[in-house]
Amino acid sequence: MPAILTVDPRSGVPIYLQIVEQVKRSVALGVLEPGEQLPTVKQLSADLTINPNTVARAYRELERDGIIDTSPGRGSFVAGNGSMSAARKNLADVAAAALHEAVREAKSMGLDRVAIDKIFSSVLDRWYGDGGPASRRSS
Repeated sequence: MPAILTVDPRSGVPIYLQIVEQVKRSVALGVLEPGEQLPTVKQLSADLTINPNTVARAYRELERDGIIDTSPGRGSFVAGNGSMSAARKNLADVAAAALHEAVREAKSMGLDRVAIDKIFSSVLDRWYGDGGPASRRSS
């Protein structure tokens, strides 16, 4: 597996979800190719110095979401469905998780919905323009 997974126990995000999000991102961006084998539960838990049950939980969730296929005795592999829509959905899932975390953090700092909405609109305008007709074409 070319992507090196990392976890941060102090991030506030459960470790298994950090693994899930990193694998989804790697698949969506093409870093992990369909059919590519993931490290075994034992290997990844040793590499990250975490409990094997945590890795197993992440792999179960990835399998449930159709990101990986697991075969007892053979290991876990990136699902070979090759669908671009699945990859785009993975990207959307990863982006949603990042936005969820950002909003949670902003709320924990005491910002209200209006303040967060203004910040979010400002960031969107910076990256996508002022919201005029040209920026809506991709919708």
